[in-house]
Amino acid sequence: MANEILDASGLNCPLPILKTKKTLSKMDAGKILDVISTDSGSVKDIEAFCNQTGNKLISTVEESGKYIFTIEKV
Repeated sequence: MANEILDASGLNCPLPILKTKKTLSKMDAGKILDVISTDSGSVKDIEAFCNQTGNKLISTVEESGKYIFTIEKV
């Protein structure tokens, strides 16, 4: 269950990543963020972002053209 949800639908690269970074910066460690994006490039971008920052990408799900990323802030 997410502590926060970021709806970045309709935004193109790099906005979903920038908004994800900003939202995570305001969250405490151990909290869960769900990011919703319609940009297919977000799949690689979110994975790379999590690898670089050490945040944990728990899951990536594609539903009806939307990508839902569940990230744990570390």
